[in-house]
Amino acid sequence: MLLIAKRSARDTRIMCLNQIRHLGFTGPDELRERLRGVARRRLAHTAAALRPTAGTDVVTHATKVALHTLGRRVLDLDATTGRIDHELELLVRASAPGLVALDGVGIDTAAILLVAAGDNPQRLRSEAAFAHLCGVAPIEASSGKTIRRRLNRGGNRQANHALWRIVFTRMSSDERTRKYVARRLAEGRSKPEIIRILKRYVAREVYKQLRRA
Repeated sequence: MLLIAKRSARDTRIMCLNQIRHLGFTGPDELRERLRGVARRRLAHTAAALRPTAGTDVVTHATKVALHTLGRRVLDLDATTGRIDHELELLVRASAPGLVALDGVGIDTAAILLVAAGDNPQRLRSEAAFAHLCGVAPIEASSGKTIRRRLNRGGNRQANHALWRIVFTRMSSDERTRKYVARRLAEGRSKPEIIRILKRYVAREVYKQLRRA
């Protein structure tokens, strides 16, 4: 439930920021200049600080009201997301402390994997079943004397993306993973193949922690 609320807040926030930027492009010259070059991280604060005043022309007044409203909405969504993040962290750390202790696993990533496991308890009967659930079980794609496997496009796509985030983090920050990638590339493996293999390894680590949750 918390992930749904957070996802909704994130999508609405993006929409509001895009609307603020659009109004800044098409609004009166005064507002266009005020919003020109404002960084995205400061856009909501700048819009929320606008104060519509009586006596200005109707277009400027209406645009300021719209910008102020959208800016306040983004700031309120940021506060809501912060509260959701706090609740998520409490639940995830209480449910699966070993999962968040894994290298590259953050609170959001752990929460997504916990939800995938909770929605499909029958898929936790074995490590292979969990790998299929996450779409990381290898699919045979050999031809002739060439033996290879390809990426699995099925399974729970959110869980699959969570594993990808873990792998991506490790590829940039974990020395052992970087050496593994370099060795596999030297052997002629493609980057997608290497990521598939790493996601399967990560799924094995995650599965062990989920069984303890």
